[in-house]
Amino acid sequence: MFRFPTITRSALTSSTLTLIFQGSCLGSPDFVKEVQPILEENCIRCHGEEKQKGSLRLDTRAFMLEGGENAAAIDLDKPEGSEIIRLVSLPADHDDLMPPPGKKASPPLSKEQITTLTDWVKANAPWPDGIVLKERARSRRESKLDQADPNLLSIEVFPKQISLETKEDFHRLIAIARYKDATTRDITPSLSIHFDDPSLVRLEGTTVHPVSDGSTQMHIHYRGQKQSVQVSVKGATTPRPISFQRDVMPVLTAAGCNTGSCHGSARGQDGFHLSLFGYDPKGDYHRLTREMPGRRINLALPEDSLLLTKAIESVPHTGGKLMDSDSAAYRVLLNWLQAGAQYDPKDPVLPVGIEVRPVEAVLKGSGEWLPLTVRAIYSDGSDRDVTRLTTFSSSNDNSVQIDPATGLMTSAKRGEAFLMGRFHTFTEGMQTIVIPEQADYRQPSPPEHNYIDPLVHQKLHKLRVIPSELCDDATFMRRIYLDLIGQVPTVEQRAQFLADQTPDKRAKLIDQLIDTKEFTEIWVMKWAELLQIRTFNNQVSYKAALLYHNWLRERLVADMPFNQIIYELLSARGGTFSNPATNYYQVELETKKLTENVAQVFMGTRIQCAQCHNHMFDRWTMDDYYNFTAFFTQVKRKKAEDPREQIIFDGNGEIQHPVTKQNAIPKFLGGGTPNEEDMKKKSRREVVASWLTAPENPWFARNISNIVWAHFFGVGIVDPVDDVRVSNPPSNPALLDALAKHLVDSNFNIKSLVRDICNSRTYQLSSRTNATNVSDTRNFSHAQVRRLRSEILLDVISQITQTPNKFKGLPRGARAVQIADGNTSTYFLKTFGRSTRETVASTEVKMDPSLSQSLHLLNGDTTHKRIQQGKVIRSMRQQKKSPQEIIDHLYLTCLSRPPTSGESQTLMLHLNELKEEKAIIETLEDIFWALLNSKEFIFNH
Repeated sequence: MFRFPTITRSALTSSTLTLIFQGSCLGSPDFVKEVQPILEENCIRCHGEEKQKGSLRLDTRAFMLEGGENAAAIDLDKPEGSEIIRLVSLPADHDDLMPPPGKKASPPLSKEQITTLTDWVKANAPWPDGIVLKERARSRRESKLDQADPNLLSIEVFPKQISLETKEDFHRLIAIARYKDATTRDITPSLSIHFDDPSLVRLEGTTVHPVSDGSTQMHIHYRGQKQSVQVSVKGATTPRPISFQRDVMPVLTAAGCNTGSCHGSARGQDGFHLSLFGYDPKGDYHRLTREMPGRRINLALPEDSLLLTKAIESVPHTGGKLMDSDSAAYRVLLNWLQAGAQYDPKDPVLPVGIEVRPVEAVLKGSGEWLPLTVRAIYSDGSDRDVTRLTTFSSSNDNSVQIDPATGLMTSAKRGEAFLMGRFHTFTEGMQTIVIPEQADYRQPSPPEHNYIDPLVHQKLHKLRVIPSELCDDATFMRRIYLDLIGQVPTVEQRAQFLADQTPDKRAKLIDQLIDTKEFTEIWVMKWAELLQIRTFNNQVSYKAALLYHNWLRERLVADMPFNQIIYELLSARGGTFSNPATNYYQVELETKKLTENVAQVFMGTRIQCAQCHNHMFDRWTMDDYYNFTAFFTQVKRKKAEDPREQIIFDGNGEIQHPVTKQNAIPKFLGGGTPNEEDMKKKSRREVVASWLTAPENPWFARNISNIVWAHFFGVGIVDPVDDVRVSNPPSNPALLDALAKHLVDSNFNIKSLVRDICNSRTYQLSSRTNATNVSDTRNFSHAQVRRLRSEILLDVISQITQTPNKFKGLPRGARAVQIADGNTSTYFLKTFGRSTRETVASTEVKMDPSLSQSLHLLNGDTTHKRIQQGKVIRSMRQQKKSPQEIIDHLYLTCLSRPPTSGESQTLMLHLNELKEEKAIIETLEDIFWALLNSKEFIFNH
């Protein structure tokens, strides 16, 4: 019989004792293979021999048990309560999370890594003798890469092609995996990469460097998926010439030197001033090289230049440390100084744009990370990887955090974020969605009425949001009447629609309403606001404003393509009476303000900031601003025979760029240059009008589509609709592109676009929410409850109470939406936010409820007096209608629904107690008044 050998105390070696007291390794993670890499890659940088943050070392087991300022790192009695486990398990946005996110971009540990550490501590934290942990670079390479992933849909690599053109050139490859559930994940560390001709390049990690000239294919493999990238090398041994504008200026911008809080402020900082965001590179060069000679730059000892010593904070610097001495930014500045700190020749090669990739991502759970890469395209056709010289930011740190220096994003809480990268004078970005790792969600399959619905459903699926159900017929009818013609359906119209059993009755009703004059009046009003049709001092007379309004109405009635209407407007010349479209140039006489209005109304973008400096949150530069303004500098005006009329014509005129002191050259907003022949044959306004309204224009159709969409949903795909910028992206870019394409394909027919929107299932959704979409305000998963705008609310009150309105210049019974002059108003219209048309801002129309509005409806003349003047109740009583019949009629008229049984019982209980006719009428009128003051009446739902 086998017996265990007897072990005496003296026979135990120190190694044996260590294993006994530290716990058996049976069932414990392998320390060397599993635990050691986690600690060395994530902890030792801050808690090792060289640095002990919080007086804590983690490089030996003894130090772990000893702990630091707070507690021991591991608690063998209560393993799950160990401080190290607690800190690595905190939410991604917690201040105490370990490892901490920051410039070194240490993402949180994965759930698998946390489980490994927990199991190790539970096993008494076994630690082999002689091992002292050392910091090592973090590896995220997956295991078992030869196994295919059945949920993997595709992989995508960036950049799509690589061109290396000098010795210093390089491109870093990143790759993401897209899965069947619409999520994405970074797979860059797990790629298998090989080249057809490996002698041409050197691969460091996933960064490709040139070795010798030639062309080859790079092949990327990941779990059975393959991608190929063309790589071309030219000038592999040729040094890259250093340029102040191309190389140094981007470093100053990326480091934050020329921001408004530093040297870019109006007065500079500590005696040193730079142009805000680098709008004046020549001036910045002068201040760097000519002011304080020998200090800011020291050509004899470049490393001693204040430009460098302050940046790395080897001497005191108010702005703190901006870069390390081994960073790419430092090397650019040093190389420029060593090359003599020269300014550029007359026509340097400069960036013309950047690309931030990937353009979208859906991350599952907190702690997921994904790198961005930024590629700059230059005027000579070359490109560079400028990720390390780009400054990054997130619109929503609660959902996605991003390292401002490296572009590495980390997911946090559920939500959306737009991530921006700024290089040189260019800003671009990408959208990121974060969803819970474990969500009680199953993708629905709702019907899709047209091309709009699948695009909305795709975005909702990424968000794990389920759309609401369709609204009922009665709700739809009231909604569509208010949105299309600014009225509520009559009792008879409602009954007829509800009785109709044909499946396409909603589509037929939409067609019927679109063909009415009331539909046209709604859109005349909306465009009149943006065109600022109003009387104005001695510039625009009432006659001119009325003619201008009629000009617009005639073209909309005639279904003229909308781009043709705007072309006529912008290119108009002649008298403000004989050609009313010329009044557009009378509303605003100042050239720069006129240009800003054109960009804001017809392109949806605000360029005002670029008048004084490069735009902080958008792509526009001062060059863009003044070059676009040059199209409108030749608008001239003179008196006609009638002193109330002005003649608009084109003459001479230029605008000077305030930095270069040269006349600005007309260029389209976004960089295009007009055709020379067009500039000779046409006026500048005709040239820019042709460009703006062309089908291929990247701004016009998208902007008009967004304005139309916002009318029906209360919020734009880009919102506000006149604030399109890189930092305010569309909530659904694919949807906006599809709407714009349809508008172009329909020859800019507004009615066709409206028909598509109203027929979509998305428009016809209920305003009742579910658990997944209750907080959604931007993705159209349910109908928004919208307050009626002032003109429509007044018209509906007039319609229901049967009391006609009277406005200046219009016959009695005209509707408020027909008012031509923005300065014609009433107390009611002002209180409820009618646009004065003083500016082109979309916020001119006030839609927010206010106390004064409530008080006016409760106590003012609009409801109480109109109920009495219209005599609706008295007339129905004379027709022998019972109180119940009148109540039913009032509910159907005001709310487009009958009263509920509870409402009827409550009201009739009170009415049945009344004997006198006068008291019955007064009570019914009170009910009428209460309905007109109800939220259900004032809001469209």
